Amino acid sequence: MDEVFDDLEVVLLQSDVALPVVERMRRDLRKQLAGRKLRYGVDAEEAIRTCLEGTVRSILTRPPVDLVASVRSATSKPYIILFVGVNGTGKTTTLAKLAGWLRARGLSVVIAASDTFRAGAIEQLLVHGERIGVRVVRQQEGSDPAAVAFDAVDHARSKGVDVVLVDTAGRQHTNENLIEEAKKIRRVVAPQMTLFVGDALSGHDVVEQARQFNQALGIDGLVVTKLDADTKGGAALSLAYVTKKPILFVGTGQGYGDLLPFDPDWMVRRLFAEGTAG
Repeated sequence: MDEVFDDLEVVLLQSDVALPVVERMRRDLRKQLAGRKLRYGVDAEEAIRTCLEGTVRSILTRPPVDLVASVRSATSKPYIILFVGVNGTGKTTTLAKLAGWLRARGLSVVIAASDTFRAGAIEQLLVHGERIGVRVVRQQEGSDPAAVAFDAVDHARSKGVDVVLVDTAGRQHTNENLIEEAKKIRRVVAPQMTLFVGDALSGHDVVEQARQFNQALGIDGLVVTKLDADTKGGAALSLAYVTKKPILFVGTGQGYGDLLPFDPDWMVRRLFAEGTAG
């Protein structure tokens, strides 16, 4: 089987599957297929495919996180969700999508515009907030991001709002100053959940980003964006394996409705679809 394993490894790495995941697949294949008598061709291909699907499903399947139930069962309001990630992943848009998703399920939401670093970030959130009917708490560009988050939580608490979504400056995982800023926000508002937003098109780099954010801040879950444009699918699989965190949502388009709760079976079908990414 060594020749099959080697060919498989090349294909998986080219599909943005991280090396630790490839090694896990190799181990599972060797364990499950060793000693089995298979006809070369269809039988072997089917056995390999079945084994790979099982490995992928086990990596992607985590104890489910029912976000709405978590919010409703929280002992105190508001339920605070902190968003982290690097520039260009669609983090701010994802936050707005989740605000709309939560509102559609009967929960009230306030957004904290704590990305005071990037020019236009506050205006971007104001536009989103107006479109989806959600209050955006903000200060001037360059203000203390932790102070903005504190104000949003204070406002939500006084008004009995269910959820506060805290945007942060899109930071490279190597930028120590911005990482420290995110740590300060965590200390000030003590979020119940920290979500890492990763771009499926970033390939292997998104895995290292998530690893560093998890090490520095501690993340509770993942949101994978731009899956509609991802023809490979390996990034989502790698994120789940390396971080050992659940994928809560996936972004499949630009519209506010294009944020879907993650379904492992959907991802397995997508990864193994013949000749297509979807």
